[in-house]
Amino acid sequence: MSSSASVPKPSSPGPAQKAIANTKSAYANIRVGPGTQYRDIGDLRDLSLCIYYPQTRTSDNWYWVEYSGVGGWVAGSVVEFESVVGGEPDDRPTTPYDGKVAVWHWKGDSIAERTIDEFAGNIRRLAPNVKQIWVKTSDGSFWQGRFDSSQLAVNGSSDLTRWANTLNNYGLELHAWCVPTGVDIEAEARIIAETCNNSGVKSMILDVEPYTGFWQGGSEAVRPFMMRIRQLINDSRFHIGMSMDPRPWHFSSIYPQEWYPFIDSVHPQCYWYTFRKTPEETLQQMMDTWATYGKPIISALQGDAPLEEQVTAHTLATQRHDNLGVSWWRYGVIGQYAAVNLPIEVSPDEEPDDDEEYYSDEVLVVPNGPGFRSGTYTGNQEFSSFQGTWNWEVLYKKTEANISKVWAEWKTDLPESGRYEIATFVPARNATTTKARFKVHGIRGTNTEVVVDINQWQNRNQWVTIGIFDLVKGQLNAGKVFLNDVTGEPDKVIAFDAVRFRRIITTSGSGGSDTDTGTGSDGGTDIINGIYVADGFDSPVGTEDERMAVRVWPQGWLDASPYAELYFVGTPSQAYHTGADLNFGRPYEDRGMPVYATASGVVTYQADLRPWGNITIIRHDPLKTTKGRVMYSRYGHMQNLRVKVGDRVKRGQQIAEIGDGGGRFIPHLHFDIVATTVLELSPGDWPGMDLARLKKHYMDPKLFIQNNRP
Repeated sequence: MSSSASVPKPSSPGPAQKAIANTKSAYANIRVGPGTQYRDIGDLRDLSLCIYYPQTRTSDNWYWVEYSGVGGWVAGSVVEFESVVGGEPDDRPTTPYDGKVAVWHWKGDSIAERTIDEFAGNIRRLAPNVKQIWVKTSDGSFWQGRFDSSQLAVNGSSDLTRWANTLNNYGLELHAWCVPTGVDIEAEARIIAETCNNSGVKSMILDVEPYTGFWQGGSEAVRPFMMRIRQLINDSRFHIGMSMDPRPWHFSSIYPQEWYPFIDSVHPQCYWYTFRKTPEETLQQMMDTWATYGKPIISALQGDAPLEEQVTAHTLATQRHDNLGVSWWRYGVIGQYAAVNLPIEVSPDEEPDDDEEYYSDEVLVVPNGPGFRSGTYTGNQEFSSFQGTWNWEVLYKKTEANISKVWAEWKTDLPESGRYEIATFVPARNATTTKARFKVHGIRGTNTEVVVDINQWQNRNQWVTIGIFDLVKGQLNAGKVFLNDVTGEPDKVIAFDAVRFRRIITTSGSGGSDTDTGTGSDGGTDIINGIYVADGFDSPVGTEDERMAVRVWPQGWLDASPYAELYFVGTPSQAYHTGADLNFGRPYEDRGMPVYATASGVVTYQADLRPWGNITIIRHDPLKTTKGRVMYSRYGHMQNLRVKVGDRVKRGQQIAEIGDGGGRFIPHLHFDIVATTVLELSPGDWPGMDLARLKKHYMDPKLFIQNNRP
């Protein structure tokens, strides 16, 4: 039992230092005194920004730490404090982005706002610390208006002036970006120069990527292209930046040394969630590739990644890697603004806390399931199908240039009115189009559809956000998603996979909510300010009475391979175990015994995954409060599954039975609890012999449940 007494902050703690916390596990406990016998009052998350006092170090290596409004003691044995960048100014050239947060804008057809004024007003409301809007102005030799039919479209200098004046009314700066192709050097240079010569435009960013539709001029066209732009721009000091895919294998393919004399900054697209990596891995890889290039770095961060990872990415970019500004890709897919709204000069007290956003209700519409319709215009069977990544049927066919042959529609009865993230899953195969044109209907305040092009070729085997939309329950066609096979491309393949609807709830420090309030309880699920909250964790096996008892693993259940212990020792499969292998009685006696959800949440993955057999992954609700931890649990080797992806489950709800992984194992339940999103990126994640990586992501399930009972 932990002591209820506390040891306060020393009266003379010495100087405070801002630092990045590098914890050995996903988080470290903050306690009321310097020892494990003291009560746990909070968590110091890995790679978070904190204040610590070096001179408070005790003889047994405990420090006083302040983080996210909590002050207490942390063991130096489980955390290292990394000094942040800063101090004396360096000799880098200044940029228009220093000290600023920016948001990218692609085109008006892809968002619900119908006017620039509405767009700017929403930015100011959602993220008042954003100071710049980066607007796409051209693509190749065409103004962006060629691809945008909305009132926000840019068709020339007068539209740029309209953008600049409106943004200025909201305290926002206009910056431009474009996609140069090098196909018609003179025409492209003139459009770019006209943009840069507009007095309302503060800078230009060139999006140079090694993909279809981007730079096609080769290395020899770069210098004449850039020399022509510089000749046409009135101000020789006008700032031009370059954005790119920062992964090292793309470096030489965009001819960086040819661009070098003409650009003033680089804006690497650090889209870790798309790359299926962590923010730390992606930003470090970017720095390893681009830090020696010799230009100021202003990272572009992923706007539709999990909120906690966005905060980490912001911290690493600004505090470890010395980015003097950041940008977020892009308006229309950013669902949670707490990280986007963080200023550049961040203190630990500015961690998102007052106005936080959470995903609440979640509805999944899969091909040929409830809410899905499809058809053909030819009267013939045009679709082919296959079993996709998530064990449901996926439809696909060849793309059409002009005349559609098929259509598909995803629609659901909304649980509530509110803001929704709508996303589509792109399968790992039979998805090569770069222009799958999804159309969203029934958006509040508009009677027109929103059209979003999804590049399936670049985004395979992952969820891709179509957009964030304000939807009204009961409104005709609210949130209906439509897709046909016309992409304008020959010899490509378009996939028709699942569509996901997730409601976004905003909570405030005063306890309010933008959609609903109140509390309730239902089978282990509480509702606080409209957010589903897990009231605690139980064993995934045993009778109801046993699961509610003090003992974590019920009587008769054995953990054959405990957490972080070596198993299969001396074989090619030797590894540290990520969780628990739960067995009952003699071999095969537990086959068919029920498996239960350890806490409330939503099923995010389910498949027959080799060598696991059937696995199910649950993303759990925030633990006990809306500011609590979001954990994941993984259940392996099961049979007779009773839930599916998108289902909301309660603590103690049966989800399957213990199986044998399709005959590959003696029957048992493999059970993990995970404190990061690693299972979203890789459902079969297995650290093997990397014990440090295991402890960064996986928790001891027995100890975690013991410490977090209802």
